[in-house]
Amino acid sequence: MSTQKQPNLLINLLLNILIPTLILTKLSTEQWLGPTWAVVAALAFPLGYGLFDLKQSGKVNFISILGVVSVLLTGGISLLELDPKYLAIKEATIPTLIGLTLLISQFTPYPLLHKLLYNEQILNIPAIEQALSTPQQQAKLGQRLTITSYFVASSFFLSGILNYLLARWIVVSPAGTSEFAAELGKMTALSYPVIVIPSMIVLIASLWYLLHSLKKLTGLDIEQLLATKG
Repeated sequence: MSTQKQPNLLINLLLNILIPTLILTKLSTEQWLGPTWAVVAALAFPLGYGLFDLKQSGKVNFISILGVVSVLLTGGISLLELDPKYLAIKEATIPTLIGLTLLISQFTPYPLLHKLLYNEQILNIPAIEQALSTPQQQAKLGQRLTITSYFVASSFFLSGILNYLLARWIVVSPAGTSEFAAELGKMTALSYPVIVIPSMIVLIASLWYLLHSLKKLTGLDIEQLLATKG
């Protein structure tokens, strides 16, 4: 079992997605950075964090890659003054890619679910693995983790659908204009109640399913399954 510390998901999303998006929406006007330098500043966060994580873990940070792609696409749409519908497509594509990657990774040696839920920051992995020592028990655990990955992936697919609808509803002005930047900011602000809350409900339900599945498989109480601090 690897004891390597898992990257913090909230820090990942903050530095790779949220902060770059805020820079593009709030600082891309001419009185601030302008569209070109806003893209450069926004890129610095996912690139910097991705390089830091690569040095620390020796692995490429997938969310940092998505952050770079997201900034380049949003900045490119603004700089090239493309139709706003491409922004809606981009907004739907990023979470959908995360969901698809989550599903595909379950069949590789590096399942993304371990970064999200099944890790030592959330669960008492040593106790769980000790309670599930036989191959049959390990197989049942794998089945439960696969089902959980379907639930978690559905939260990203839901986010993709809501992202697309919200972008089509809010962002209607030509790209590269101050109105476009203002609408992008409004879309970002509305994404929390409209997108994040429903997606978090699905994610919490996924964790609930995983905990109760582990409780049945291991015989451990919920308190024993959760990671202890200190």
